[in-house]
This record gives sequence, structure tokens and C-alpha cells, in this order.
Amino acid sequence: MKKGIHPESYRFVVFKDMSNGQQFLSRSTANTKETIKWEDGNEYPLIKLEVSDTSHPYYTGKMVLLDTAGRIDKFNKRYQKKK
Repeated sequence: MKKGIHPESYRFVVFKDMSNGQQFLSRSTANTKETIKWEDGNEYPLIKLEVSDTSHPYYTGKMVLLDTAGRIDKFNKRYQKKK
């Protein structure tokens, strides 16, 4: 590997899956302004995720339909009138 191309500023960060509330602590260089108190009593930066391995259908084996803003209902109403 080439020297000097990887960041040196790794720090512990809490990642939180917003779809199921699952959290895990890992190292990252990602920037964030939010913080959260972890199980060990320390405060760490917080990075919010929409999907992680605890909520992704590939890893869980469950199909989850995320219908934000009723897109399926809007589609059905729009094309039902034309029939």
C-alpha cells in the first residue's frame, strides 16, 4: 500500500441505525456535530445511518417495504383513474 494516503485521525464513533435503533461503536474519520453517551459512560460523536446490517433485508432475511410519503398509494390513485 502507498504510504501517506490514509488518514491518521481515526477516533471512536457511535453509529446508530435510525430504522431500528441499534447502535455500535467503531473507529472512523467521518465528521459529525452530534454526540451521544455510550454504555461505558464516555461521550462519542454520533453518526446516523438509514440502513445497517441489523436492518438490511439481505442480512436479516426479512423483506421490509419502506414506503416514504405514500408513494405506492399515490401511484395507485394516479393510474386507477385512467383505467
